[in-house]
Amino acid sequence: MSQSAGDARFEQARALFREGIAHYEAGRMDAAERAFAGSLALLPGRPSTLTNLGAARLKLGRVPEAVQVLREALALEPDNAEALGHLAAGLAELGQADQALAALERALQLQPAAGAAWLLQATLLRERGDAEAARRSYRQALAHGADPQLAAFALGALEGTGAPPAPPQHYVEQLFDNYADGFDAHLVEALQYRAPQVLAEGLARPRHASALDLGCGTGLAAPWLRPRCDRLEGVDLSAAMVARARARHLYDEVRQGDLVSILASTSRRHDLLFAADVFIYVGALEAVFAGAARVLSPGGEFCFSVEAADDADDWTLRMSLRYAHSERYIRMLARQHGFAVRHVARHPLRIDQGRPIAGLFAWLDRPGHAA
Repeated sequence: MSQSAGDARFEQARALFREGIAHYEAGRMDAAERAFAGSLALLPGRPSTLTNLGAARLKLGRVPEAVQVLREALALEPDNAEALGHLAAGLAELGQADQALAALERALQLQPAAGAAWLLQATLLRERGDAEAARRSYRQALAHGADPQLAAFALGALEGTGAPPAPPQHYVEQLFDNYADGFDAHLVEALQYRAPQVLAEGLARPRHASALDLGCGTGLAAPWLRPRCDRLEGVDLSAAMVARARARHLYDEVRQGDLVSILASTSRRHDLLFAADVFIYVGALEAVFAGAARVLSPGGEFCFSVEAADDADDWTLRMSLRYAHSERYIRMLARQHGFAVRHVARHPLRIDQGRPIAGLFAWLDRPGHAA
């Protein structure tokens, strides 16, 4: 190859690399991935290109491919802190926590002010149950510019004081956007989740004119609700979950949005409000009950499941970053907002790390006669 041809090839590869960076920063991950791959085809073995290609593939959910090219980058440039951070994220996605933590340790030695790396390390340490080490990492994450809401939220759970009454909305949205693809199989098969069935089987009325599935997720409750509802609507914060629920074709309508805001503002009325394992990501439930009282028709039913907390607490934020609620709190809110508690039952909600999670299942009635 002549020098001029080589120079032209280099310039073309560099232009594609810059194009990939622009696409990545604008959130156009498909275009970014194509540009980085094209640049790499022209100039193979460039650690910076491999690193950015891996980052784009991570964003696209192509995790094994991302890990492969990030390992290639690190074989060429072992002290590439950026590649180590992305590799750790990919390994964490694949469930390889020990390898991810090893990559993070090296990345933070090289770049100790990397807030995102501290945050991921803290998350992995919390998930493995190492509370004290997780606390230290969350504090480092805060000190180095990581998401302050998320770090403070997690510290509230770990320290048992100052826990916020609600999680950061973007945390919940991102959590379930990322979880959408494998949600049904993981929850039902691996975690033995039966909350929608238990709640539906406990309903008092054989049929409802209009039901609202709060935090509907992928629509796991829809097969249990559709046969007994003339109209079935769903709402969920996660766009990916909403898309999955719509694809079931069992709902008349599924909206994306925050359930508290929708209960406070909608002009629609329903005679069934259904919330299976949703309030664990809501926290304090005063606004939920106020909205439910506003939206539920006289004679209607409001049923839900929560993780069970001791009656000494209204609610508590657990190390899992899920909220638990006490029966005393549920009964107090029902009384304050004009609901009659028809039945409360205790059943395991799901299996978590081999252990059943104690749950409360509640069926409330709004006094009055259905229209």
